[in-house]
Amino acid sequence: MSSGSSRNAVRNPSDMPVSRPSSPAANVSTKFSHLGRPAAATAKTVTARRPRALRITLCAIAVLVAALILSVFGAWQWVDSKLNRSDWLTDTPNTPASTWLILGSDERDGSTDYGGVDNISGFRTDTILVLIKPKSGPSSLVSIPRDSLMNVDNQYMKINAVALIAGKKALVSNVEQITGQKIDHVAQIKFGGLQNVVNALGGIELCYDEDVQDSYSGLNWKAGCHTADGSTALSFSRMRYADARGDFGRNERQRQVISAIVKKASSSETLTNPSKIVAVSNAAMSALTVDEKTNPYTLLTMALAFKSATGSNGISGSVYWSDPDYYVDGVGSSVLLDDAKNTELFNQLADGTYKAGTVGNLAEG
Repeated sequence: MSSGSSRNAVRNPSDMPVSRPSSPAANVSTKFSHLGRPAAATAKTVTARRPRALRITLCAIAVLVAALILSVFGAWQWVDSKLNRSDWLTDTPNTPASTWLILGSDERDGSTDYGGVDNISGFRTDTILVLIKPKSGPSSLVSIPRDSLMNVDNQYMKINAVALIAGKKALVSNVEQITGQKIDHVAQIKFGGLQNVVNALGGIELCYDEDVQDSYSGLNWKAGCHTADGSTALSFSRMRYADARGDFGRNERQRQVISAIVKKASSSETLTNPSKIVAVSNAAMSALTVDEKTNPYTLLTMALAFKSATGSNGISGSVYWSDPDYYVDGVGSSVLLDDAKNTELFNQLADGTYKAGTVGNLAEG
């Protein structure tokens, strides 16, 4: 059955399943599988749309701050009491490497001022990162595009909507099928937590060389470098419609925000101020949700693996895709993943046999 179409390919729209599950409580006990791919001749790679750097986004903030508190102050009991746990994990058999799923969610909880008119109901997991620490060899951090096309219980959807429509375990199951690896732990942070963290730090320094007045994100920015409060930093991270490079420009600004937060959080100004440490920690932990088996030790291990993967001796990049602009009726433009290449990639990452550097489509850009 045809699953969709490349912009240059001809497909039969009547073959497309466009209906949605009747409710977010769709049965998640059925087998979830991602999409069968079209023949190679119909796939199209759009090189102009390839990102040139890994999407390391806002979901890292809570993990890094928690690790900072753990390593500097040994506040294990405090961190454990602050962890918000939820059922994420499947009964997939264990695999040798330690594997984490790191998610960034745009869920609105009423605690932050998003600004602009770009507001939504429900939530999407718009950042999806797979962190792998093999028994030996380099750690890796690989991104899965939020628009990756999935087939969940015979319903086609983008991967960032799977958790909302079919449940958290359905999302984990799909990632496990893409990677071939058991997800041992999950960490999700709501983007709104960014605002509270930045305010607790007393603002961060951000730079952007263009004037911006974007009604969707609420960003009003004069070209140059400024001290941004939490609301401005959040809008700075979310803005894409006023950026000619769209998501790719937004990804760069998100990495800038993370770097600024980590720099401020690890500065002597912060570390010598106990009240600020407590405020930052509370803000970060309140935005973080983890799986039912996560504890302070696994959280710290995750943070160390994250640091290793993003360092000079680590591995970072994206999964492979055969078409980043694959159209499906009722779903829209989607990213069509390359199953064979991804299976080989993640086997090597889990075995620790892949050399440090960049992987996936990013390595080819």
